[in-house]
Amino acid sequence: MQQPKNTHRLLRALAKQGLDVSYDNNIYTVRLNDALSEQPNQRQELPIAEVLLPPDFPIEGKAFQQLARLTTLAHPGGGSVTRAFATPDFHPGDTGVAIGSVIQTEGMVVPAAVGSDINCGMRLHTIDLSLADFLAQRDKFVALMKGDYLLGTRDITMTAAASRGMFADGIPGWLEQMTKQPMGSVARSDFAQLWQEIDRVQFLGSMCGNARWAPSELTPAAGLVRDGDLGTVGGGNHFVEIQEVIEIRHPRLAYESNIKVGQLAIAIHSGSRTVGKYIGGMWRDRAKAAWLKGCPFPQSDLFSLSTTTHPDLVAEYLEAEATAANYAFVNRLILAELMRLRLREVYGDIAAPLVCDLPHNLTFPHKNGWIVRKGACAAAAGQLLITPGSMGTPSYLLSGLGNDRYLNSASHGAGRSISRFELTRAGANYTESDLGLTAVDCITLRNERRIEEAPAAYKSIDRVIDTQVAAGTIEVVAKMRPILTFKA
Repeated sequence: MQQPKNTHRLLRALAKQGLDVSYDNNIYTVRLNDALSEQPNQRQELPIAEVLLPPDFPIEGKAFQQLARLTTLAHPGGGSVTRAFATPDFHPGDTGVAIGSVIQTEGMVVPAAVGSDINCGMRLHTIDLSLADFLAQRDKFVALMKGDYLLGTRDITMTAAASRGMFADGIPGWLEQMTKQPMGSVARSDFAQLWQEIDRVQFLGSMCGNARWAPSELTPAAGLVRDGDLGTVGGGNHFVEIQEVIEIRHPRLAYESNIKVGQLAIAIHSGSRTVGKYIGGMWRDRAKAAWLKGCPFPQSDLFSLSTTTHPDLVAEYLEAEATAANYAFVNRLILAELMRLRLREVYGDIAAPLVCDLPHNLTFPHKNGWIVRKGACAAAAGQLLITPGSMGTPSYLLSGLGNDRYLNSASHGAGRSISRFELTRAGANYTESDLGLTAVDCITLRNERRIEEAPAAYKSIDRVIDTQVAAGTIEVVAKMRPILTFKA
């Protein structure tokens, strides 16, 4: 078994940061020592967090601190974290929750653990088009997509009923109304195909939401709604990408998903945009306001809601989170549909069927409680999922193996090794080759986005995948390479 270089020195350094850490067979076990625990008299009752990490990956003390801190979350009225795990793309988060964290709770939900990018997730379509044929009309296609994604030429208009249906019931609620009264850019869509594809979306693209939680300007009683955020990619690591399938590793699953070598694919990474920020921010504040009077605030500033003291607030939060999640499902559908329509306009009759669509940031019901994934995918047995690399490295279509040791979860990407701030500050000192951008075809209006999201900023996606395959959490179905990437 390979051990991390300078293991003892690393563990001593983490101990100085208040962490008890051990390592065995690609697994770090982590917990806070007594001095830093929010529950110093209950240390033995705290779960031990685990991190699945290759021995050659960097150890980030801040991320370990954030994960260990999650294990201490407990509500004074009842409810606690019972298990905690992190995937190999694990790295520090800006809001106190490490990206790649997965926690299991009983008796409480934690709005801040999901954050504001509710149902950030991935969507994958296949395209029966060769790379040569695509590149022959690339410029025309890119000009049209640049207009839709970056310059605002898309027309996302819907009735008030369609908007309210979207927030309440997600894709089915939106489709029901849009089928009755098509309008805007998607009026030319094949609605029968959109209906048929619903069963390839997790939760059928529909959670139990309610339009009362959405911004009021998007939920009028009557008239038309024009939402400037729907059909937009979003910042950060969000993207829409044309990819080429370069390898099949599981022929049966690839066949069932219509995946073939030499075929193109559309990969989409986006979420609930400003609706998620609106609802996530609202419930961070509500959870803090509902904290039991006279009880000390959690040191992590991550406030939970207890089913014992506030069952009504727990139910309302889950409904509000579902409302934002429904919006994200429709946002990814529209991003895909805008591209599918332009593909047909430029290349002819192309079906571009959906392979799968699944969330990264969400509260999932589990037994008598919940599993919260922050920058991680569900990987139940037989569940398809997509793990992207970067603009210059491969992406993988995977199938989950349902490994409860790792809370039935898998990584949502390669994971950053250099922060956006560090890379932007130092970017002028690097060449295109240093950043891994030499062969990258990135369509964006902001050149700094190319630097922030350069391949050099990310860990090795191949190592992330190989580690999880060895751990028995996933199996690889297909491997894709990036052709061109749209970044907002």
